[in-house]
Amino acid sequence: MTYGELDQLAINTIRILAIDATSAANSGHPGAPMGMAPVSHVLFNKFMRFNPKNPSWVNRDRFVLSNGHGCMLQYALLHLFGYDLSIDDLKAFRKIGSKTPGHPEAADTPGVEVTTGPLGQGFSNAVGLAIAQAHTAAVFNKPGYNLVDNYTYLYFGDGCAMEGIASEAASTAGHLQLGNLIAIYDDNHISIDGDTNCAFTEDVLKRFEAYGWHTLHVKDGDHDLEAIEKAIAEAKTVTDKPSVIKLTTTIGFGSKLAGTGGVHGNPLKADDAKNVKTKFGFNPEKSFDVPSRGMEAIVCQNLPTYKSTDAAVASRKLSETVLSKLYPIIPELIGGSADLTGSNLTRAKEAIDFQPPSTGLGDYAGRYIRYGVREHAMAGIMNGLAAYGTIIPFGGTFLNFVSYAAGSVRLSALSHVRCIHVATHDSIGLGEDGPTHQPIETLAHFRALPNCMVWRPADGNEVSAAYYVALTSKQTPSIIALSRQNLPQLENSTIERAIKGGYVAVEAENADVTLISTGSEVGICVDAVKYLKDNHNLVARVVSLPCWEVFDAQDKGYKLSVIPDGIPVLSVEVMSTLGWEKFSHEQFGLNRFGASGPYKQVYEKFEFTPAGISKRAVATVGFWKEVTPIRSPINRAFTQLI
Repeated sequence: MTYGELDQLAINTIRILAIDATSAANSGHPGAPMGMAPVSHVLFNKFMRFNPKNPSWVNRDRFVLSNGHGCMLQYALLHLFGYDLSIDDLKAFRKIGSKTPGHPEAADTPGVEVTTGPLGQGFSNAVGLAIAQAHTAAVFNKPGYNLVDNYTYLYFGDGCAMEGIASEAASTAGHLQLGNLIAIYDDNHISIDGDTNCAFTEDVLKRFEAYGWHTLHVKDGDHDLEAIEKAIAEAKTVTDKPSVIKLTTTIGFGSKLAGTGGVHGNPLKADDAKNVKTKFGFNPEKSFDVPSRGMEAIVCQNLPTYKSTDAAVASRKLSETVLSKLYPIIPELIGGSADLTGSNLTRAKEAIDFQPPSTGLGDYAGRYIRYGVREHAMAGIMNGLAAYGTIIPFGGTFLNFVSYAAGSVRLSALSHVRCIHVATHDSIGLGEDGPTHQPIETLAHFRALPNCMVWRPADGNEVSAAYYVALTSKQTPSIIALSRQNLPQLENSTIERAIKGGYVAVEAENADVTLISTGSEVGICVDAVKYLKDNHNLVARVVSLPCWEVFDAQDKGYKLSVIPDGIPVLSVEVMSTLGWEKFSHEQFGLNRFGASGPYKQVYEKFEFTPAGISKRAVATVGFWKEVTPIRSPINRAFTQLI
């Protein structure tokens, strides 16, 4: 298993939460959580079976923290993995009535199995849990039906190892050959009195070997996640002995006092805490700051970004770039196309087709589905893929042919499943194929569908934003409409602005008119700003509105900052104008079918040019001035005159 930046972020988040909680309480033990964060990430992420929504599920793996003074480690894990333990509960660490007492208490905190604190007690509790599992399995399991097969995972430190009760319990476990018990010994050489060489010098692994335990040693518990995973996996293969993994760690890893008794039972000094946060890439001025997790963080780190000086690129090609970046790191992504792979650009170079192994064309581990000319079935199959729970499906066709799949897309929205429809050739900009392939009413249709995000991005940053929102919106399908023709990278576009569904692409003081648009027409509107100034002495601002549904979800203040009252608004989109009256006073669109020809000539025919947009902007401003006494705020449209 290869570990990366996201794993390190998760590990460091555990450490920072332990630092912040002990600092807020001015009490507690940050050192053990900081040292044991790597093994905890591996254990909980790779091996532990549990259900945060049902902490009492009988076949859950049990976790026991015998060195209970390090309980902020357990509390941080429970919070991050979704137990009923909020960030406010962590802030209340060691306070009266909180769910986060100074040592783990089973009655107070969901996910805590046994009350620990007095050293060695947790060790003996863990042996009891393992005995209980072995007995319950023997009574209820039948051949081929293992109802109960959970493991008990135990953390203990040098203090526990010194206590007689741990030795007695370990001897018992060895005698009983409890292969369902895996203990991880935090070998950090520190106790309250300082270095353990003043009181504890025995070879712990040899002692456990004498008890009949399987023994392992991971020498670099601070960094070697692969070795940690390998050791736990090996321990699980030993079924006739309990296992102990000696994990050599640095107490207080990252602190100025790392490796010393000074970080064992005292919160870090303020300057040290800030230093650790800076070292780990956190904001030193923030506390209890949990970064974006899961899909958000994978996606965020890998989305391509663009500057206005970058080359103009077709948005379908920009989509291909996003998918090629995300495909290797999101194994849930399974793509496909309705016989238009080369046009939709939906297949990653390293993809393997999902095919019967006997055909020699792929196998069932493949992540690319050849749907054939079956748009409706593709969308319906994607609904099933999404409903299963382990897959995020995306499928490609031309935007016009998403209409063939309308019944299934509607059920996507009604079923609240995450499907991504990659809809290329999104307008008259596809050119020579003509009106049969040029969508006019399609966006209006799907924009009217509840719980369906329709994106029409104008440049690379907007494409990245569309995929970010589509991937992180777990209960909403998305249609991403993409151009065949090249589009310029906008001056003021960023992913952060675009994920709000709409933003100001060109701002101007004392503007005479706002041009609001999507996709390929945004760049033309930007060019129209100069044309209006040079030829009509009018000042224009431009708004890009790539997703109506997402923009509608923003607060009123933000929406009014993007589309302010008091300025006439002209919408520009080479589609049906239906629906644009919500955002504009006047609409410039196509309420007829398109035409066959080179796309630039088609745009010129219908006057979707800087001059054509300016002509209609001038008329909008003139009409606005004429009806000043009765003009309406946005969302109350004028009669369409253009």
